Amino acid sequence: MTEYCYTLVHQDDATEQPSLQDFQRAFEKGSDETRVETMKQLLVIMLNGDPMEKLLLHVIRFVLPSKNKQLKKLLHIYWEICPKTKPDGKLKEEFILVCNALRNDLQHPNEYIRGATLRFLCKIKEADVLEPLVPSVRSCLEHRHSYVRKNAVFAIGSIYRHFEILFPDAPEVVQQFLLSEADSTCRRNAFEVLCSIDQPLAVDFLVQSFSLVPSYDELLQLAIIELIRKDSRKNLANKGAYIRCVSELLEANSHAVKYEAANILMFLTSNPAAVKATASCYIDLVVKESDNNVKLIVLDRLRDLHMKHEHVLDNLVMDLLQVLTSPDIDVRRKALNIAMEMISSRNVQEVVLVLKKELVKTHDQEYEKNTEYRQLLIQSIHACAIQFSEVAANVVHVLMEFLGDVNNPSAVDVVAFVRQVVEKFPDLRPSILEKLMETFVDMKSSKVFRGALWILGEYCQDEKEINEAWGQIRQVLGEIPLLASEQRLLDQVEQEESDQDKDEGGKNGTSSRRILPDGTYATESAYTEPSAAARLDSVKSAAKPPLRALILNGDYYLGSVLATTLTKLVLRYSKIVSEPGSANARRAEAMLIMTSIIRVGQSQFVSFQIDEDSYDRIMQDLRVVGTYSQDGVVDKVFLEETKAAYAKQIQDEERRLAEAKASDQESVKIQVDDAIVFRQLSKKTGGNTTDEYDQDLSRATGVLDNKDDLMSKLSRIVQLTGFSDQVYAEAVVNVHQYDVLLDVLIVNQTAETLQNLTVEFATLGDLKLVDRPASHSLAPHAFLTIKASIKVSSTETGVIFGNIVYDTNAAASDSNCVVLNDVHIDIVDYINPATCTETQFRSHWVEFEWENKVNVNTSITDLRTYLDHLTSSTNLRCLTPQRQLEGDCGFLSANLYARSIFGEDALANISIEKTGDGPITGHIRIRSKTQGLALSLGDKITLAQKTSA
Repeated sequence: MTEYCYTLVHQDDATEQPSLQDFQRAFEKGSDETRVETMKQLLVIMLNGDPMEKLLLHVIRFVLPSKNKQLKKLLHIYWEICPKTKPDGKLKEEFILVCNALRNDLQHPNEYIRGATLRFLCKIKEADVLEPLVPSVRSCLEHRHSYVRKNAVFAIGSIYRHFEILFPDAPEVVQQFLLSEADSTCRRNAFEVLCSIDQPLAVDFLVQSFSLVPSYDELLQLAIIELIRKDSRKNLANKGAYIRCVSELLEANSHAVKYEAANILMFLTSNPAAVKATASCYIDLVVKESDNNVKLIVLDRLRDLHMKHEHVLDNLVMDLLQVLTSPDIDVRRKALNIAMEMISSRNVQEVVLVLKKELVKTHDQEYEKNTEYRQLLIQSIHACAIQFSEVAANVVHVLMEFLGDVNNPSAVDVVAFVRQVVEKFPDLRPSILEKLMETFVDMKSSKVFRGALWILGEYCQDEKEINEAWGQIRQVLGEIPLLASEQRLLDQVEQEESDQDKDEGGKNGTSSRRILPDGTYATESAYTEPSAAARLDSVKSAAKPPLRALILNGDYYLGSVLATTLTKLVLRYSKIVSEPGSANARRAEAMLIMTSIIRVGQSQFVSFQIDEDSYDRIMQDLRVVGTYSQDGVVDKVFLEETKAAYAKQIQDEERRLAEAKASDQESVKIQVDDAIVFRQLSKKTGGNTTDEYDQDLSRATGVLDNKDDLMSKLSRIVQLTGFSDQVYAEAVVNVHQYDVLLDVLIVNQTAETLQNLTVEFATLGDLKLVDRPASHSLAPHAFLTIKASIKVSSTETGVIFGNIVYDTNAAASDSNCVVLNDVHIDIVDYINPATCTETQFRSHWVEFEWENKVNVNTSITDLRTYLDHLTSSTNLRCLTPQRQLEGDCGFLSANLYARSIFGEDALANISIEKTGDGPITGHIRIRSKTQGLALSLGDKITLAQKTSA
């Protein structure tokens, strides 16, 4: 019965089903409230497959005459689902009374009853029921109340579509009604009906009223846009008028109308002026719309538009940057990404100026995720300066103000930017070095210090620059030797405390005798002597220069970088000065600093002892400084090859980015000899049509998804019962966004009729059964298809289980239940490959607390083959560049990333190795914010390892 029902009614399984006599008694003697509850129970039973035909006359006799509005509404549902014809196909005689009652309701003085009855007639598909009601429906078009008129139009359209002979002049009637109607909702309904029953008449109406379209109501404008989309495919004569009409709607007050008009305009033409108008409309929508989801959707449209018309929209980049006023970080990030693609040499100066202003605002205003937004701006300015050299000088000094930022990622991005600018633009080196030395004392991060020290060691070329850099290093390092100065500070603290204790003891010194455990007497002073640990802690917590404080806190890697920087400065200084005494003095000072770092690293004044790697590195630099190299090999390594290696690294990175951009451009190009795809004639996998509306329709119906072709469906069949069971069942699991649809095929393998056959499903995990499948009767050896819809609320492996219950004439009761196999929902259907920067990956890795470690156990023998198999099986994207994965060294490490449709991040790190002919060994670490995602992804990886690539 469900295929004939247009109304869904909730069923409560907890209530017991009344008998036929109970229903008859309730209809005969019950009050209106009792009849309402009884009708609800009756409707639920009928929707579950029992027609209850014996109650038809009781409903007509005792419920139909009631004037209760709720009963009338329930009666409409009852007339919709109850059998109306006899076995020979003719209308039952009882329905003559029903038709008479419906005609009376269509003439009722209450407009609600008239309108509700007209809405009900849209669901009736029996001509014998509708035929006597046509005159009454026609008369309702002239009713004084708009609620009646708007439903009457829909009823006329429904009658004409299904039984044209009953209302042959419906198009002319609706057209005349449309011309004379004043109510906006009625006009919109009439136009929709006219488009569906006689599109040429609707087009004639539109052609005659083009000038009035901007003044129409929002709903009617949307209907007109839809008609233009449909008619423009075959009616090329009106295309110019359609373009003008849609262009005027870009200035409409309604955001929905503007959005649809912009989409249709691109469907009608690709003229550059139209493209600019559409993009301007999108930007205006993003700026004025308050819903962040709408902003993101429109920005996606704008990005697609820019990909198709690359340089047409470059002049609108300043308008797009207005979106940065939005408080949502996701909106700002997407807008910045699009703006970075629209930058050219003509507008880069203006763009960078806006970005600089936004960067300054991050200090004064509190944005949502302010630090992340600041880092995003710095990265954007970095990209602009590297791509366009003319702006590098304008932004580098502004960005260097953030070297002392307490937000570590932002300062690290700035120092990486400064290092790249210094290498690529030699003319800016003097001013950058001067600014870098000015901000040296403000730096707080170890990573920033390391980058700044490397820059000083590589690019300080003359004597003045080396002397200034040396002075700044000594300033942030403090007094040397480090150990001696710290020890002197400790001695000073001890002396001060000793003097204070003597003064206090002389003035207030009181003592008392105390018996010790051994029975002897001792004198106890009124004051106690501070412990050595307390004095040491006070020395450690004393204010110190930043570089000195980092080294004393145990950052010996920074100490080794400092030693290498000093070595480079000393070697270069020895070459440019003519006086050996100055060079030897500089060498001696560098050696003193290095030995100070080693000695203090082995003392009590540091958090922990110096590690062996840092010790060896500093000792190597110490030997280089203390030894004169005659052949110049050491000088070449320190002064030339390190800078050359960095320059080569920058070139490789630029080449890799250019190759990636070129591959992206090639992937979207359409060759002239490509086949034209006709959606009606092509396979369901064909998604290359240029009609965006067809693509949207295909996405909504799943046509673009490869899962909907026949072979893919066959591969996703899950067997629910055994072949020898009396009832055989199998299901196709269809996953679409947040819904899971089970298409269950049931086969009766017995020679008996199975009655009240019900498939009962239950779920585990974050799955929820939307509706319970109805009961059915299944003939011998017959087939039955049942659909069950399940909602998904999180990315977690869910399990669907259940059984099939049925009644037979057999006496044995244990054969009336068949237990179904479990259906596991695949997590891969809910995660999609995504990308993020290395900084974001590391930040998430530290932030996420749930980790799942999976050991590698596979028959695959090649490391890259295993990685490719893993990414294809789990929808994880490899973030590690392909160039870093090239070669065969027997070891492979890569970062993987994916994002679920619920906004959850999934991180993974794979570390595997292969020795000789042995198997691949290693592990995969998975991290996420939720436990379910980490565990489910680990289970998926474990299963994927068992299958070969």
